[in-house]
Amino acid sequence: MKLIGTPTSPYTRKTRVVLAEKRIDYEFVLDVPYDAQTRVPDFNPLGKVPVLVLDDDTTVFDSRVIAEYLDHASPVARLIPENTRHRIQVRRWEALADGCTDATVAITVEKRRPEEMQLREHIARQQAKVDRALQAMSDELGTKSWCSGDFFNLSDIAAGCCLGFLDLRLPDLPWRRLYPNLARFAEKLAQRPSFRDTVPPAS
Repeated sequence: MKLIGTPTSPYTRKTRVVLAEKRIDYEFVLDVPYDAQTRVPDFNPLGKVPVLVLDDDTTVFDSRVIAEYLDHASPVARLIPENTRHRIQVRRWEALADGCTDATVAITVEKRRPEEMQLREHIARQQAKVDRALQAMSDELGTKSWCSGDFFNLSDIAAGCCLGFLDLRLPDLPWRRLYPNLARFAEKLAQRPSFRDTVPPAS
């Protein structure tokens, strides 16, 4: 199978971490959706990455759907619990982390516009989402080892990729100082090969 994406995309990274944790071999195809020569729309009509292309050329998108597909594709290291209540807790964490990441993307896009054209209210609104999400993640993590349950799962992957994206796109945000439990959590994840091997390049 092939994974189409970019190394700086937090959702591509989330998928790559899942693939690594599930020990599934794949070909990583680099394609930047906003480049003029991109072929991403040929595989995903929404023009977004990541896209998983299966051996029969079936395509799967977005990262949440891909993660669920991959978790059923291999019995190794189940990442989404079977128990309904626990599964919903994991997916709720994923929604929280992905929502924080979405807000970070929105801030990044707006700040790339000429300064005189930037919508300050929009940036402030998105920053408030990031701040609330970080507070919620810190409160819910508390002193626990993992986000949801007693074992590493998809909630930890989503949260870890979100925090890594904050480092990449909002480097002046002092989230480690404000939320030391999230900092310890991120440092622990950084020791896992799946996270260590997918650190996004500065760009």
